[in-house]
Amino acid sequence: MLKTNMEKVVIQSVAGKIHSPQSLRNPFRIHHSGKSMALPGVGGITYNVKVGDLVAGLAGDHIEPGVSLQNSNESENFALMKLSCIGNEATVISGDAKGAKGVVTGKHGGIEHVMIHFDQETLEKMSIDDKIQIKSHGLGLALTKYPDIHVLNIDPELLLDLNIREENGKLIVPVTRKIPAYLMGSGIGNPSGYLGDYDITTADEEANILIGLDTMRFGDIVLLEDCDNTYGRGYLKGARSIGVVIHSDCILMGHGPGVTTILSVKHPQIEVVIDENANITRFGLFKSFFKGIND
Repeated sequence: MLKTNMEKVVIQSVAGKIHSPQSLRNPFRIHHSGKSMALPGVGGITYNVKVGDLVAGLAGDHIEPGVSLQNSNESENFALMKLSCIGNEATVISGDAKGAKGVVTGKHGGIEHVMIHFDQETLEKMSIDDKIQIKSHGLGLALTKYPDIHVLNIDPELLLDLNIREENGKLIVPVTRKIPAYLMGSGIGNPSGYLGDYDITTADEEANILIGLDTMRFGDIVLLEDCDNTYGRGYLKGARSIGVVIHSDCILMGHGPGVTTILSVKHPQIEVVIDENANITRFGLFKSFFKGIND
């Protein structure tokens, strides 16, 4: 098992409300081909799109699976974004679904949403502005034998359950696919990898075939080649970043499925093995929600 400082990582509460979808008066979004399209987007309760589903082919743009959470107070919302980690437990604390449990699936930059998976019965009871509290755990997590590898945005128990192994001073991480650095778009240049995500661009059909966009799923664990997320997001030859796919494909130029980073290192101390089942639905708290589906 990987050695970490988990016993010293602080567990702290953060909370937010289910955030209503928003729109400008002009309903259209511009497809990268130039076509105008009116489509659903971010926010709210998304009843029929869940972590584990395909990210492409939806009649939507930047779709966030499950429930989208935000605080109206900006500083409180950035705390929600910073402290929440993929795999953290979430509890509904107001409304008809009060007491129901869920799990954090990702963090979406720009709109600054935290996304949470709940079962269908709970979703049907929930309303806009219901409050959800997250037991945040993971910020400050470190791998004691690998000080150069930064751990970001992931619950310690989930990280330890990902079937990562050690070999010749490197970590070997199961991923569904490798993403070349030249495909990373919106969000690149952000000064922190601890907030939100950045997008795999999908305007090039040949590149989409190369990365297998048609089989990519919410929750897939992926390798971002030559991508450095240690102190911001940028290109660095030989760098390695591991991330989780957190929102759907997009029609806008420079956008596509979003990736929240969970591991990053400036030199090739991370290697990968391709495993089509490397999806967060199979690990950590997610296992109880997806029992039977993944068997």
